[in-house]
Amino acid sequence: MDRTIVETLFAHVAQIRCLVVGDLMLDEYLWGKADRISPEAPVQVVDVIREELRLGGAGNVVHNLAALGAQVSVCSVVGDDQNGRELLGQFCHHHIDIRAIFQDSGRRTSRKTRVVASHQQIVRIDRESREALPAAVEQQLCDWIAAHAGEYTVIVLSDYKKGVLTPAVVASAISAAAAARIPVLVDPKGTDYTLYAGATLLTPNRKEAEAASGVAITDAASLTRAAGVIMAATGLQYLLITRSEEGMSLFAQGGEIVHIPTVAREVFDVSGAGDTVLATLAVGIASGFSMADSARLANVAAGIAVGKLGTSVVTPEEIIDTVSLAHKDSHAKIKSLEVLSPLIAAEKNRGKRIVFTNGCFDLLHAGHVKYLQKARSLGDLLVLGLNSDSSVRRLKGAKRPLIDQDERAHLLAALDCIDYVTVFDEDTPLELITALKPHILAKGGDYSLDEVVGRDIVESYGGHVELVTFVDGKSTTNIIERVLELYSTEQQ
Repeated sequence: MDRTIVETLFAHVAQIRCLVVGDLMLDEYLWGKADRISPEAPVQVVDVIREELRLGGAGNVVHNLAALGAQVSVCSVVGDDQNGRELLGQFCHHHIDIRAIFQDSGRRTSRKTRVVASHQQIVRIDRESREALPAAVEQQLCDWIAAHAGEYTVIVLSDYKKGVLTPAVVASAISAAAAARIPVLVDPKGTDYTLYAGATLLTPNRKEAEAASGVAITDAASLTRAAGVIMAATGLQYLLITRSEEGMSLFAQGGEIVHIPTVAREVFDVSGAGDTVLATLAVGIASGFSMADSARLANVAAGIAVGKLGTSVVTPEEIIDTVSLAHKDSHAKIKSLEVLSPLIAAEKNRGKRIVFTNGCFDLLHAGHVKYLQKARSLGDLLVLGLNSDSSVRRLKGAKRPLIDQDERAHLLAALDCIDYVTVFDEDTPLELITALKPHILAKGGDYSLDEVVGRDIVESYGGHVELVTFVDGKSTTNIIERVLELYSTEQQ
C-alpha cells in the first residue's frame, strides 16, 4: 500500500463516526508463572503476577476503532451487575459514547477469564448469558438504531451469538443503514447467513465460511464455490473470507476476486484479530478507500494484532510503520502537508530547531547537495518544499521539469541532510511556511533578504532568514546547455 495515502487517511480519521452494535463482554486476563504441579490433582499451579481487564466481544471492535482515532458509539445490552458497571466504566475511560447501551436486570454481563502462563493460555472460564433479549429491550435497540443511524458514516455489527443481535435488531440496523445510505459491515456467527441479507460486507473466517456454505474449502476452486453460495444466499455486495496464514480473499458482486497474501509475522495469539479486521475495514471504507484497499489495510492491521497476546488494539502509528517497511528507501520521508504539520509540531515540542527551504531541484547536482547540506547545518531538521510539476512549468516554462515530481522527491529524500520532503502546487511556498512556522527559512545566496517569500511571516514569530551561498557555476541550466552542446556537435 502507499504509505502517504495511509497517513492521509489517519490524518482525517477523527471525522469518521462509527456505530457498533453487538455483544459486549469483559475479557479478564490473569498473567502468571506455572512452575509446579498441584499436589491435589495433576494440574498446573499458576502463580498470578498481574491481572488485567479489557473490552471484549464487540467491545474489542469498539476499542480498535477508538484506537484508530474514529468517533465511536455503542448500541448493546448489559446486565445490571458489577461486570456491567465495570464494562461501562471501561468505555467511559476510552471516551466511548454509551448512551445506547441499555441495562437489563435479568441479564448476566459476559465475562471471560483467561489464565495465561509462559505466553500460553492455560484455561478460559466463561460467565455469561446467551439467551435472546426480552421483547421490550429488543424494541429499545431497534428504535434507537432507526432514529440515530443517519448520524454515522458506517455501522458495524459484531455478532458473538450472545443474544443481542436478534433477527429484529440485525434487520433494523441493515434497513436503517440502507435508508441513511451508509455501509453496514458484519462479523457473522452461526451457519444461517440469511440473517444478514442486505449487508454491505461479511467477514467470516475460513471455518465459519465452510459451515455457512456447506463447502469444504481445500483450494482456490472450493473457496470460490463457498463464497458463491454465501453471496447468493445473502445478496451481499462483498464478502471477505479471512484464511489465517493464507491471507484474505475479497469477493464482489459480478465475480471480481482479490486475493491478499498474509503479512509475514510471528503469531502469538489470534484472539481478537477478527475484531481488528472489522474495525480497520470500517475505517478504510468510511474514509473512501476502495473495498480492496480497505481489505489490504485490514490485512496489515491483522498481522500486527496476531503478534500480540490476548485481545488487543492496533494503532495508526503501528500500521503506518508496517506499511513503511515496504518502502525502506526515501519513501518514508515524503509527507503531505496535513501529515507533516503535526509531525513538525511534535518535533518543536521536543526542542528541535526546524529549517525550511524550497525549490524545483530539477536535475539534482552537486551545487544543490552542498546547498542543502549547509541549510541542514543551521538547525536540527531540514524540511524541503518541492515545487510540483505544474508549479515548475509556470515558473520555468513548458519544457520543464525534466524530472517529474515523484522522482525528484525520491532523489531528494534519499539525501541524509533532508529530513522531510513535501510537494506544493503553488508558485511560492507561502502556505507551507505559514503552516509549519520554521525557526529558520533558508534561501540561496543569489536572493536578497527583501526578495525572500515568507520572510515577514517567519520574523513575525521570532524566526529568521538565512541566505546560503550556492556553488558557483553549478546549475540545471548549465547542465542542459552542456548536454545540448555535446550532442548537437556529435550530430554534425
